[in-house]
Amino acid sequence: MIGPETRNYAGKVDRLCEDARDADRAGFASAWIPQLPQDFNAMTAVALMGRETARIELGTAVVPLQSRHPVALGQQALSVQATCGGRFTLGVGPSHHWVIDTMLGLPYEQPAQVVEDYLDVFDAMFSGPGPVDVENDRFRIHNPLDITDITPTPVLLAALGPVMLRIAGERADGTILWMADERAIAEHVVPRITKAAASAGRPSPRVVAGVPVGLCAADQVDAARERANRILGHAEYSPNYQRLLERGDATDVGDIAALGSEADVERRLRSFADAGATDLSVRVLPVGQGRDELVASSRRTREFLAGLAPELT
Repeated sequence: MIGPETRNYAGKVDRLCEDARDADRAGFASAWIPQLPQDFNAMTAVALMGRETARIELGTAVVPLQSRHPVALGQQALSVQATCGGRFTLGVGPSHHWVIDTMLGLPYEQPAQVVEDYLDVFDAMFSGPGPVDVENDRFRIHNPLDITDITPTPVLLAALGPVMLRIAGERADGTILWMADERAIAEHVVPRITKAAASAGRPSPRVVAGVPVGLCAADQVDAARERANRILGHAEYSPNYQRLLERGDATDVGDIAALGSEADVERRLRSFADAGATDLSVRVLPVGQGRDELVASSRRTREFLAGLAPELT
């Protein structure tokens, strides 16, 4: 996962591109760029990274749908796909009430139906070039479109509940998760999305698990878990996350984090794969006191993960 830090914006573009180049050279299969309410536009960041890399898949995790008209969002996705040379994956979702309603002042109603209405438009746009003719409950679109992507643009959904997992299996290429531990993935996510995909005659879906990771000594694990909850915890704001946590054994994001020695981290990451996650989106969690220790911790964790990545693919 690249780009969630929100300080030093003057140097952020260079830092994003450097992180993407490093991930590309290190052999990671993919890099995921979050869309935060207060931060850079994720697809703009991906477009920049696409020109700086040669191999790695680049994806958004995830772009909220309601704030953008589907044609505008689809045009941007197709444009980003071209800059990435066919390596872009569009991760989208209906977000949360505290983003859509409280921050943006837009209605947060029937989120699953909103997703289906957007997918109607994406289906038409991403199969182009040609006219986009879609009429459903929310949109009446008759829009010419000459853009075509180099390769079909995969769409992943932030699907947490049963209805969204069914939609992700039937109509998308998979799901991107956050706040899902191994039991939630194995018993809730994978059975539902896999059954829906099979019933729709679609390939096995991707299940991208978001996992904070921090290498640290045994006596630092509790502090690392507290840090994860402090900087990454959002469950208290979102009933969607709360319901997902109830599907597993974790009570917060700190319980989901892979923390400790190299052996501890590898064992935890393999447990997510064993639960059915096809991809791991790792959020590096630096551990230590002061900037120098945090930078060194981040570098050590990234280097370890780079070495581990080929064994987990």
